Amino acid sequence: MSKISFTPRGVCSKQINVEVENGIIKSVQFVGGCNGNTQGVAKLAQGRPVEEVIKLLEGTNCNGRGTSCPDQLSKALKLAAKL
Repeated sequence: MSKISFTPRGVCSKQINVEVENGIIKSVQFVGGCNGNTQGVAKLAQGRPVEEVIKLLEGTNCNGRGTSCPDQLSKALKLAAKL
């Protein structure tokens, strides 16, 4: 199992904690950010293949920032899965 704490950049969330096992997302926890939205994203990601979630979330833009909490999750997942 791979477990990481990722520090996102350019978003309101301060940290993203991710657990991945055999290419499947076991858990996601956002620290900070828009609580309801980040909880929803975390629940939708849990139990899904890492590569599927990366494809869905990568490049999501929040208010012209060039990134978002979902985009930052895709970066955290790449590190957790060592892609």
